[in-house]
Amino acid sequence: MTSHRSPRSATADDLLTRLGRLTAQAREGAELQQARVELAEALQREILPASLPSVPGLRTAARYTPARHGLSVGGDWYDGFALPGGALGFSIGDVEGHDVEAAAFMGQVRIAVRAVAAAAADPGEVLSRANDLLLSVDCDLFATCTFLRFDPVTWEIQTARAGHVPGVWATVDGRSGVVEDEGGTPLGMLPGAEYPVTRRRLTTSGAYVLVTDGVVEGPSFPMEAGLARVAAAARAAAGTEPGQLAAEVMKVADSTGHEDDAAVLVLRHDAPGTGPGDTRDA
Repeated sequence: MTSHRSPRSATADDLLTRLGRLTAQAREGAELQQARVELAEALQREILPASLPSVPGLRTAARYTPARHGLSVGGDWYDGFALPGGALGFSIGDVEGHDVEAAAFMGQVRIAVRAVAAAAADPGEVLSRANDLLLSVDCDLFATCTFLRFDPVTWEIQTARAGHVPGVWATVDGRSGVVEDEGGTPLGMLPGAEYPVTRRRLTTSGAYVLVTDGVVEGPSFPMEAGLARVAAAARAAAGTEPGQLAAEVMKVADSTGHEDDAAVLVLRHDAPGTGPGDTRDA
């Protein structure tokens, strides 16, 4: 007598087979995604500078941390380098998107900013030239960025923003605030974009802090609240070493529940000697 399997048992077997196949595919997908995340993290570690420049009276530090869940990684960077004439240039930014492609584009943006900074008159021109250069490579990604120029002779900070998070300042006498500047569009979006320059004379010992949005913004945490926490942390630790201040600022990211990677760049400055200039106090 021939045995026939019932339609019910056939359906059950088919379902188990399909579930097994999907499980295997999911496992392969998870391993592939993990490999891509690890590659993006390694690429970012290789691109980020091993050290930052400093001059007498100005010490610097930076921190970077990947996304909490390990999926949104690859777009944040910071940089610092000497400019002709003795000034120092610093940049921080965030590429739209994540993973290996964002990490690679981040490297292009960082190099583009370095390449044009040596010949540009001010941070606004740096960002404008970098924007045009990035548009010429015809990439679909874009990046926010702040470029800062520190002059050790006049003790002046010049900054320009391309769609990036505002900077924060604090002094050892208990003052702090968020930098109110106009800014411009992110890099790689619009040809011919212009970027206003904000100038600040440093007259009191303190700190100038730049962050990416992963530090100050979370799923249900507004950027304004995050910037206020960064200002409070900077005010409380304005007289400490820059590495300690950077670590304190990075703790803000833990409180926002961020799902993005995060970067902090700190300039810890002493009071200047003398120098010309008629700009706002910081």
